[in-house]
Amino acid sequence: MGNFVSIIDVKNYVDQEITLGAWVANKSGKGKIAFLQLRDGTAYFQAVAFKPNFIEKFGEEEGLAKFDIIKHLAQETSVKITGTVKADDRSKFGYELDVTDIEVIGESVDYPITPKDHGTDFLMDNRHLWLRSRKQHAIMLVRNEIIRATYEFFNARGFIKIDSPILTGSAPEGTTELFETDYFGQPAFLSQTGQLYAEAGAMAFGKVFTFGPTFRAEKSKTRRHLTEFWMIEPEMAFTTHEESLDVQEAYVKHIIKAVIDNQAYALNELDRDVAVLEKYIEIPFKKITYDDAVALLQEHQADNDYEKIEWGDDFGSPHETWISNYFGVPTFILNYPKAIKAFYMKPHPTREDVVICADLLAPEGYGEIIGGSERATDYEYLKAKLVEFGLSEEEYAWYLDLRKYGSVPHSGFGLGLERAVTWITGNEHIREAIPFPRLLHRLKP
Repeated sequence: MGNFVSIIDVKNYVDQEITLGAWVANKSGKGKIAFLQLRDGTAYFQAVAFKPNFIEKFGEEEGLAKFDIIKHLAQETSVKITGTVKADDRSKFGYELDVTDIEVIGESVDYPITPKDHGTDFLMDNRHLWLRSRKQHAIMLVRNEIIRATYEFFNARGFIKIDSPILTGSAPEGTTELFETDYFGQPAFLSQTGQLYAEAGAMAFGKVFTFGPTFRAEKSKTRRHLTEFWMIEPEMAFTTHEESLDVQEAYVKHIIKAVIDNQAYALNELDRDVAVLEKYIEIPFKKITYDDAVALLQEHQADNDYEKIEWGDDFGSPHETWISNYFGVPTFILNYPKAIKAFYMKPHPTREDVVICADLLAPEGYGEIIGGSERATDYEYLKAKLVEFGLSEEEYAWYLDLRKYGSVPHSGFGLGLERAVTWITGNEHIREAIPFPRLLHRLKP
């Protein structure tokens, strides 16, 4: 038996005999030759079995028996397989395995996700198995790299990771989008954001970030929306919004570069154009005010099929797509109308109608991936906003306390992990980029 290695490392064992623990993702061939597509959790590659080689090594009876095992392997059978690694310039992976021995570890019977095309509904119902497919495997490798690079980025800049509650008693982003549950006789809600708690953390540590699940109790209206998603939410004391924008741009460029540098295999599997991603690292992000974005959309309305927009309207997906594609790079939209943004955003110093905030739109039609703002610090202003938004001053007393005891200018933002993954992987549909959320089965009526 050769060295026991992972598929991703076979490049280090060319012309050497190795042993893999793997699953059979697919099988083809006829007569004296069989081709196996193997996966082991690190990568996929091809193994080739040649009948005469088995007969020569094991004798006719045993050799034919072993080759017969290979010919009749069912999809997703687990095996221990031995062979010699060969360079193969014809494959995207660059290597294949000449099989010399095989042992079946676990049988697989009637695996439901066959190599033929399946609809998204079917795949979502079988997401616990869909996770094994090439595309989903590659997407999850990218997702993992973004998470790793996130910790790397913020740890290197002196941020402290804190954990915000998942069950909360308040509604930071709007009362109509809450999943309510019973908390020992009192109402509690699944968190919409970790931001407010991150603000408390910033007043203690200066710079913090949270990373966790967030929820919206609304049915998905577009391919960009999920009811459950993960957010990275940094918060920074003594930081203006302009300084926060610099951090946001540096962070997004960092995670893109990390994926390019460390997940070339996954990007290759997904046929993602790396040159396009590299452009986003090299070129400065665009900044445009909400006012100018609306004017630009109105100017080009006649030549496009997006819905007519007036000042004060929120952007829909077609508007975001057109704006980001117009500039061709990630684009910050600055200073939205106060009426369509959250209560905690700082009012503009010279205008009553807008707040100091920005959304970052990803190009190629992927829309908003970051929302951020400078936070309001005036105690009386925030009390008035709570009343205006129909929120309880008692429930937000702790948040108001942050403005009573040594308040400072502070800013923050939230990046939606799933949208970032969808964009960086070049995936068409956000749900196809999230094959294994925490809820294993779709909710059905």
